[in-house]
Amino acid sequence: MRIKHLFFGFASMAMLASSLAAQELRTEPLTIRFFQVTAEIAQTPQERAKGLMGRQSLPPNHGMLFVFESAGRQCFWMRNTPLPLSIAFIDSQGKIASFADMAPFSEETHCSTVPVPYALEMEQGWFKKRGVLVGDSVGLPPSLRGP
Repeated sequence: MRIKHLFFGFASMAMLASSLAAQELRTEPLTIRFFQVTAEIAQTPQERAKGLMGRQSLPPNHGMLFVFESAGRQCFWMRNTPLPLSIAFIDSQGKIASFADMAPFSEETHCSTVPVPYALEMEQGWFKKRGVLVGDSVGLPPSLRGP
């Protein structure tokens, strides 16, 4: 009897994990200079912790915007993430404060140089290929802008 309960407990946990993995994040359009980006919004601690882990590819001009409760020194690593990514750290006014390139599966941390409430991960090289620079504005949707 105990084994049966244990089996159903594991089966329930596996189903829950599977449904969470399959859960899609909402997307929002962003503009950087005159470029249009479709960003998945990672706003909860669970969404931010998962990030782009396990993703094998991103559609063109797609990324993930991490939204934090307040501005702070935000740090990222690439454990369990097979995609090479570039990250833009974005301040409260929607201006890019700094960039970092991140290698797949690396545990090296990449932190913002100033306190920021947002970070945008894109395919590695996306920002550089388009000439996006520190100080450029990111058109954030009104629903994500702070007071």
